[in-house]
Amino acid sequence: MKGAGPLAGLRVIEFVGLGPGPFAGMLLADLGATVLRVDRLDDARTAKREAPARGPLHRGKGSVAIDLKHPEGPALVLRLVERADALIDVWRPGVAERLGVGPEACLARNPRLIYGRLTGWGQTGPWASMAGHDIDYIALAGALEPLGRAGQPPTPPINVLGDFAGGGLLLAFGIACAAWEATRSGHGQVIDAAMIDGAALLMAPFYSGRASGFWGPRGTNLLDTGAPFYEVYETADGGWVAVGAIEPQFYAALLKGLELSDDPLFAEQRDRSRWAEQKKRLASVFAGRSRAAWTEVFEGTDACVSPVLDPVEAPSHPHHVARATFVDGQPAPAPRFSRTPAGPPGPAHHPGDGAELDQWGVTDAEVAVLRESGAIW
Repeated sequence: MKGAGPLAGLRVIEFVGLGPGPFAGMLLADLGATVLRVDRLDDARTAKREAPARGPLHRGKGSVAIDLKHPEGPALVLRLVERADALIDVWRPGVAERLGVGPEACLARNPRLIYGRLTGWGQTGPWASMAGHDIDYIALAGALEPLGRAGQPPTPPINVLGDFAGGGLLLAFGIACAAWEATRSGHGQVIDAAMIDGAALLMAPFYSGRASGFWGPRGTNLLDTGAPFYEVYETADGGWVAVGAIEPQFYAALLKGLELSDDPLFAEQRDRSRWAEQKKRLASVFAGRSRAAWTEVFEGTDACVSPVLDPVEAPSHPHHVARATFVDGQPAPAPRFSRTPAGPPGPAHHPGDGAELDQWGVTDAEVAVLRESGAIW
């Protein structure tokens, strides 16, 4: 489980959870950290080991299945913590403490530990103990209301804004920051990464835009399909193209490709009174050719027109192939580093497999005793 990349040598324990927690661990593992996933015993017992383990969020991690309600379970976690640099806790506030593996117990064993806590509402506040999902977090953060078209309900952007960007990515960034600080102070700390905070942070420019009057109601602005030159249009074959020709020179290139340079309707790009009519005209023009035909027209230009690819198509696009953006159909580690590049993603493991606990100070004999007692798989 030794990684390559800028985080090589960082050792992370990850309590298993849903998407955002594993995503944070995957980001760290992708860039070289050694990540040990703590799975549930029942998941290990029922895993179908006759088939290869799958799941991109678990790639590059080892796993040990621990019964945290067994007397020896929490004790084993605290043993592992002694050799860890960071820990990812994905439970509701207070759960880790009740299990005996909360921040106080872990930092007592390892004062340099970075204890990362990832929740939707955060560790404090009147909603901290409530259940929720991405759609709830971005709603309360003010990040859902601006998304969508004018006259239509707010449109949830699947669960990337709250769960993955506002949660998992925020926690991974926080762990990297705390690890840098620990190199100077020698001390660990607790990170309170809340998806509601992350979603609000991602909306910072739009909060200021609303306050200043620069950004208006949903679906009426430059970047939210209000403008005809920042929109998606259907093509003759049922495909779609994305248009993002904001700057005047890019707008001119768009009109040139569409053979509309001399059309007086498009003479004034920022005349909002013409946007609705311009949009109808562009929709009609784009509907006249296939997605592939329009891709060919705009290939190599600065018109900012791209085909809208689905997740099955995207990996085979020539640009992605040239950059090796995908590995076996899954996104490759990112970003890219010139001196400490990340290696290819490691395999996923079934719950309870690939732990290499000897690297964490637990001998094979001790593993055998723990397995016999039922504390681990």
